[in-house]
Amino acid sequence: MKILDGKLVSDKIKHKLTKEVNQLDSKPGLAVIQVGNEAASEIYVNNKQKAATEIGLEFRHLHFGNISEEDLILEIIKLNNDDAIDGIIVQLPLPRYMNEELVLNSIDAGKDVDGLTDINLGKLFSNKDCYIPCTPLGITELLNEYKIDVAGKNVVIVGRSRLVGKPMAMLLLNMDATVTICHSKTIDLAEFTSHADILIVAVGKRGLIGPKMVKNDVIIIDVGINRIDNKLYGDVLFDDVIDKVKYITPVPGGVGPMTVVSLLKNTIESYKKRH
Repeated sequence: MKILDGKLVSDKIKHKLTKEVNQLDSKPGLAVIQVGNEAASEIYVNNKQKAATEIGLEFRHLHFGNISEEDLILEIIKLNNDDAIDGIIVQLPLPRYMNEELVLNSIDAGKDVDGLTDINLGKLFSNKDCYIPCTPLGITELLNEYKIDVAGKNVVIVGRSRLVGKPMAMLLLNMDATVTICHSKTIDLAEFTSHADILIVAVGKRGLIGPKMVKNDVIIIDVGINRIDNKLYGDVLFDDVIDKVKYITPVPGGVGPMTVVSLLKNTIESYKKRH
């Protein structure tokens, strides 16, 4: 089977995490802050809430329709000081009038279970113990589960976001992969993607990667989520490349569930460090 089944693997991990939570003295607490009413954000927060509740975490959803940056940071500081909360995440994107970096860096690094503060990203850069951003962490878990060794492999990442591309590159370098990052200014993208042993695509552009852009037996991790007419599509033309790949993640059911389960894992980790 060529499918890297994120749903299957995440269910397996959730089962382990449920057992772990049941043995703790109290329930780990996860707080998710949402600003605005973006439809996609609603879906992501609901998925997180469902998964967190399923394994026995306390879930707190702080939803602000309209709030100033200053007041949002004050809310985050309250959560930093709240002993019942072990993990804090801010659902992205934030409204344009906010400074995303400033808001994220107001989260206590010890509760930054999304791994997006400068402190955690800096530790990842230095290969030190830290909270790793959830999507890169989920991808490495998925690769491990299918016994895919990245050491010495030529890995090409398309996309350089703080959320996926950059931390993914650091994580893979720390795992001895040879890493190339491509982005919107890359000239002749296919020149790079066609040499990849492992191709990770995280752009948010449906159909960006087609069969002529990949070599035979490539492993493709499709992080893209494109919602068109209430259907989800990845960044890769799944049906067109399936005959060429060794493995591929579907959209949905690939990287998404692994991202959510990594968030739960980081929250439990934070609880254990704090107690």
